[in-house]
Amino acid sequence: MSHFLRALCFVAALSGPAMAQQADIRFGGLQQDTTLPVEVTSDSLSVDQASGAALFTGNVTAQQGDMRLTAGTIRVEYAEGSQGIDKLIASGGVTLVSPTDAAEAAEAVYTIATGNVVMTGDVLLTQGRAAISGEMLTVNLTDGTGTMTGRVRTIFTPGGAP
Repeated sequence: MSHFLRALCFVAALSGPAMAQQADIRFGGLQQDTTLPVEVTSDSLSVDQASGAALFTGNVTAQQGDMRLTAGTIRVEYAEGSQGIDKLIASGGVTLVSPTDAAEAAEAVYTIATGNVVMTGDVLLTQGRAAISGEMLTVNLTDGTGTMTGRVRTIFTPGGAP
């Protein structure tokens, strides 16, 4: 979808009073193969064997394919029986980046099995020259769709304008 058509969808979503609180968004750039391995790097790591969790702190980056999640801390929760990662819980200046889209928020939870990322707290999404903000962004990485909720606001530059 072109940036101009996407911007028109944002305007349509914001035009009615019932829709002013939610905007459905297409995330072609945030579509991801959720079966790819997840690589996490950080300044430090602490592991809690009892809870089956690992806490990465300081300049944390989690990468899966072309998608990169950065934050101050990321807690990795493993599935029962240590059969892989269940969730990544990020906090402290969270950024989710793909080749064409980027989103920022206070916190994010990435559930690997469903491919859903829920970002909360002053969320800002940029897609090319378009930007949209709200309180919560839910992205389905499997099909590249998402929803922004909570006093949604958009800023865009119509096609052809500098």
